[in-house]
Amino acid sequence: MLKPLLLIVICLALLGLSLRLFYNGWRQSGSERVLERLSQGQPQLAGEEPRWAGLERAFLRAGLGRPTDRLGVWLLLWAFATLIGFAVAGWVGLLVLMALPPVVMRLYVSWRYQRRLRRMIEQLPQLLDHTVRSLKSGRTLADAVLGGIEASEAPLKDAMGRVQRNVQLGVSLPDAVADLAELYERDEFRLFALGLKVNHRYGGNASELLENLIKMIRERDQASRQLRAMTGETRLTAWVLGLLPITMAGYFLLSNPVYLVAMWHDPSGQRMLAAAFGMQVLGSLLLWRMLRSL
Repeated sequence: MLKPLLLIVICLALLGLSLRLFYNGWRQSGSERVLERLSQGQPQLAGEEPRWAGLERAFLRAGLGRPTDRLGVWLLLWAFATLIGFAVAGWVGLLVLMALPPVVMRLYVSWRYQRRLRRMIEQLPQLLDHTVRSLKSGRTLADAVLGGIEASEAPLKDAMGRVQRNVQLGVSLPDAVADLAELYERDEFRLFALGLKVNHRYGGNASELLENLIKMIRERDQASRQLRAMTGETRLTAWVLGLLPITMAGYFLLSNPVYLVAMWHDPSGQRMLAAAFGMQVLGSLLLWRMLRSL
């Protein structure tokens, strides 16, 4: 009786949510949608910082857009999945579906951010080299940097679009690049912003400064690659330790499925499986933190 009733409640809630979204989309005018798109990625005023600023910041750095536009839908689906887990597997399913989606989302967003940032750092010397050539041809520093942004490729061009929009809105180039460096929290962007700020305030040879920055970025990248090569055995060991329990559980399910099914239907077995799942999640998080420190 509980499962059909739960299914009816979920269907009614989804129907109400779809009607609400249709009504909101119908009421929203075209000008409001245009203004929303133009304001995406722009810095918020200190007094108007949204409640989900940390979540928006993480998604923006990962290149996933603004999550708060559909946050209510995702929270509702998470709540429904938690109820279904409770109806199917009891308290164990409830706890698993309460803890697993946030952890998976956090790991995915962090992985996307690290991969995107690594690609941006690889593309940054090309942007700076284009800027240096433009400076030597007689263009101003701001025009050279904006021209380099136009000539770059994604994902660096998408991230640097934030700098272009800020400059078009009247923000100085050093402040716009400093805002980008504060968002992505990377030393290369901070040094780029610092060099632009020093040149803007005190003058000097900007092309020589940028050439030294290009040399520093490439040397750091080479050192990072050497470090990854030397710590490859450690990282491989961490992957093996993290995947070994999951592989063994899959082997048991294929070779003797009655063994785990019997544990699942036994109260003490459920507690053991829940404890094993929690320890696996904790161990994977610890190994992931260790890998990030290498």
